[in-house]
Amino acid sequence: MKLQVIVVGKVRGVLVDAVEEYERRAARYWKIEVVEVNGGAGRGAPPADVMAAEAERIRGRLSTGLEVWAMTRQGKSLGSERLAHTLDTLGVRSSPGVAFVIGGAFGIHPDLVSEARRTVSLSAMTLPHEMARLVLAEQLYRAGTILRGEPYHKG
Repeated sequence: MKLQVIVVGKVRGVLVDAVEEYERRAARYWKIEVVEVNGGAGRGAPPADVMAAEAERIRGRLSTGLEVWAMTRQGKSLGSERLAHTLDTLGVRSSPGVAFVIGGAFGIHPDLVSEARRTVSLSAMTLPHEMARLVLAEQLYRAGTILRGEPYHKG
């Protein structure tokens, strides 16, 4: 089963190494593709225009057949074990996989959120996209260890 992570923008600064490390670890358990799309819609563009432009770039990179999960603060909270077992169930059902979408500074355009199969919250707090990407990568790694019964998850 394929997991695609589509995120607006690149990771910069102190989180680069951590994101790379957890994405590398998660790739031990899942076929992962990370796609970074450019943010924005031109200097000074209104937030709605920025989100619309980003949504089009995201749609253009979504792999066909994948279930889209929008990562939003308003989404449903999913514990680590629930995430692991949900992904496992999709794999058992021969699902092509999941595309996790992380928006830019203004979030994900509401039309793209409404098209998503699920909306998932990584936190009730607002996270910068770099931090959201790190949390998602760590949780995908953790899900893999849970499913294999490895000792990483103490939960």
